[in-house]
Amino acid sequence: MKRTAKRTIAAITTSRADYSHLYWPLHDLLHHPCVDLKVIALGPHLSPRLGLTVREIEGGGIPIAARLECLLSSDTDVGMAKTIGVAMLSLADLLGQMRPDLLLLIADRYEMLAPAAAALALRIPIAHIEGGEISEGAIDDAVRNALTKMSHLHFTSTEGARARVIAMGEEPWRAHRAGAPSLDHLRRSRLLEREELESRLQLDLRRPPAIVAYHPVTLDRETTLEADALFAALDRLPEPILFCHPNADAGSHQLVGRIESFLARRPGGRLFVNLDAVTYWSLLRQAGMLIGNSSSGIMEAASFGLPVVNVGRRQQGRERGRNVVDAAPQEASIVEAIARAGDEDFRRSLAGMTNPYGDGHAAETIVRVLTTAPSAEQLLWKRAGRFTGEGFDFELSPEAGAGD
Repeated sequence: MKRTAKRTIAAITTSRADYSHLYWPLHDLLHHPCVDLKVIALGPHLSPRLGLTVREIEGGGIPIAARLECLLSSDTDVGMAKTIGVAMLSLADLLGQMRPDLLLLIADRYEMLAPAAAALALRIPIAHIEGGEISEGAIDDAVRNALTKMSHLHFTSTEGARARVIAMGEEPWRAHRAGAPSLDHLRRSRLLEREELESRLQLDLRRPPAIVAYHPVTLDRETTLEADALFAALDRLPEPILFCHPNADAGSHQLVGRIESFLARRPGGRLFVNLDAVTYWSLLRQAGMLIGNSSSGIMEAASFGLPVVNVGRRQQGRERGRNVVDAAPQEASIVEAIARAGDEDFRRSLAGMTNPYGDGHAAETIVRVLTTAPSAEQLLWKRAGRFTGEGFDFELSPEAGAGD
């Protein structure tokens, strides 16, 4: 494609979690001579209660083109649904005015449905990172699949995820296995040594702590139902316990209350509302284990050979390394899994393991494809694909009628 001007790429970030994954792709796009990058921050990024993480973007030297308020101060599924609607209204105006050549989205947060829907109506091609994965216990799974079908370029974390994207009918040339971009921090960022980390967090880390990253199970009507068993098991854990703030989903306020009550009777613990990516990575390197149901236990912890206790069904179906010990959402099962994760022989067996989510070169692939992709007109025109899967294998033809 002949270039006469820079390609405008708009990127959506909603929270600390997706920004830590997007940092290096955004950094490289910002410094690419053929790209005009427009970063749009919305949702939890602008919430004082959640730490105003928009400041982390600014502090990292990445300019923000727009800030859109849309997150309702709610702890319900209705609040989640309304947040999508509020975001949609603002994004329709912004993207309609901006008209980028491409819109870059990542992962599976429900807020991402708003920019995808707006871009679809405005005929703006979408590039999506981390499609094709599975997390059966959260609405994230349906969101992720919806984003895949609404997108025109795909960057998957694993070969299995790429195969699933293609099996959904996406043309193979559109799907690229890049790896998880969060792993680029391990190769390109300088992690903090223990003494630096202790000074930054005001903690004594000589005794490796257990990190707990647990989020509401959004597919359940009672999104915190599994938490009873988790906190009962944590009560029996002698190690220092550090909590990461749960996602802004229905039930997150309840979880924060449970965490604060737990820490009130357990000295030496801490709840972190937000940790920047480098600090979080550095903390994982010093931890004894990670407990919860966060995707970071599946995607990032393997790079350190860190034992992970994955609780309940939120991450059910997601590819994982041999560092992950699955536990049913029952106290006895969680206690048993914690004992296995804490076993020295098990920890030693993980030395040198390979992370199935990549090797830290994701940004290179993402930037190369985005800057050499066909024009918007070509990207928008999707051919009917071949659907494959258990029990069926057929091709949809453009000539096939409704009665065929």
